[in-house]
Amino acid sequence: MTSICGKNCCNQCSHKESCGGCVKTKGHPFGGQCVAANWVQQFGKEGLEERKQKLIKEINALKIPDLQIADLNLLNGFYVNLEYPLRNGKTAKFLCDENVYWGNQVERPNSERCYGLVADDHFLLVCEYGCNGAEPEIILYQKR
Repeated sequence: MTSICGKNCCNQCSHKESCGGCVKTKGHPFGGQCVAANWVQQFGKEGLEERKQKLIKEINALKIPDLQIADLNLLNGFYVNLEYPLRNGKTAKFLCDENVYWGNQVERPNSERCYGLVADDHFLLVCEYGCNGAEPEIILYQKR
């Protein structure tokens, strides 16, 4: 087994050689934190699934139009850490490239834009963006 949580994400990751894998790094791939490994280490595999289902319910309860999910995936921070425009004309990233988060992408009906969501123990971020993450907008950022 190469992952602590058993999700098989390490076997599917094209960056495994550079991070070393979940078990080898004790849940700190890329030098950061993996939300799933943390949950298994704290709450066991059953606790991971319970917390994941609770997070899915939390997301679906937001009542954001067209945003309903059935599952969450483990996503590397460097893939989902978009630069968001700020009111002062600058841009900012809100995630850690080295962390692994829960997330998903939901295509918006009749639109070329998608919702993206990313979460861990500390926050939930919902954004909307175009093709390849173009023109991202924060819909919701809340501490958990």
